[in-house]
Amino acid sequence: MKIQTLVPALALLLAGNAAQAAYQLNLSSALSSQDPIVQAMESASEAIAQRSEGELTVRVFPNSQLGSDEDVVEQIRSGANIAILIDAGRLSEYQPELGILSAPYLVEDHTDYDRITSSELYQEWVEGLADSSGLRLLNYNWFQGSRHMLTKKLVEAPEDLRGVRVRTINSPVWLRTIESMGATPTPLPWSEVYSALQLGAIDGAEAQLTAAEGQNLHEVITHIALTGHIHLMTGIATSEQWYQSLPEELRTILDEELQRAGEEASQATVEAQDAVRERMEAEGVTFTAVDVELFRERVGGVYDELGYGQYRDQLTAGE
Repeated sequence: MKIQTLVPALALLLAGNAAQAAYQLNLSSALSSQDPIVQAMESASEAIAQRSEGELTVRVFPNSQLGSDEDVVEQIRSGANIAILIDAGRLSEYQPELGILSAPYLVEDHTDYDRITSSELYQEWVEGLADSSGLRLLNYNWFQGSRHMLTKKLVEAPEDLRGVRVRTINSPVWLRTIESMGATPTPLPWSEVYSALQLGAIDGAEAQLTAAEGQNLHEVITHIALTGHIHLMTGIATSEQWYQSLPEELRTILDEELQRAGEEASQATVEAQDAVRERMEAEGVTFTAVDVELFRERVGGVYDELGYGQYRDQLTAGE
């Protein structure tokens, strides 16, 4: 679904709000409105409107209201005043090196990304992305949580994933990661995961706890293996054309407030994970601690297969 085909009511809403401010940005996320990430976006929206005295407004659209991530990205590339919460794996289609940021077991803790995203190498990739694709990556500090295996059966080791169809993101680094872990990767839009599990089209998914709860996946899975294979850090990308059209002072406000919101959202996500686990366990979901090294060994080849080996050494030097 492309933005041109949105229902008339939503299209009119977007147009009406655009008329009220000199500049408007429509911010898309697949996450639910209850997710700490989306709540931080809403707070940033208020701060941006206040600091810019209404000259720049940000409208937040959770639950993929503006369409699938793939469709939204194409609209952004064509210059639309839209931004999207996105992982680097998806961006690797346009700047291949960025895919390493979504590679398995890259860091031990999500805070390690601070050093990575302040490196000259990362900044080179960001500028390359803008030049080659028209996508401006504003920041990359939105921690969504550690990804685990959510299944209908007990998973204790990679062998237990043999033949298990696991929903994942449709990009090379994600597909190869899940395949290397032992499962059959099955790309689907996030909004379709619940029904696919319910109908048996897939056998599981890999996701972070807050997002899984936001989609009520605890109703259609019974086990969560704590693989922690990816610490999911994400960023906000918008149109380079639209971004450069902003006056410098508005770009500064947008950059600063979204950066601050990402930091707040990340902390809120960390604090929420234990409570989410407790609620899921109360609903009958079994959490299983696994030998992470068994899975880490299985995915080691992903880096060399995708040409990330040299970049891993540069980005993680000094750890």
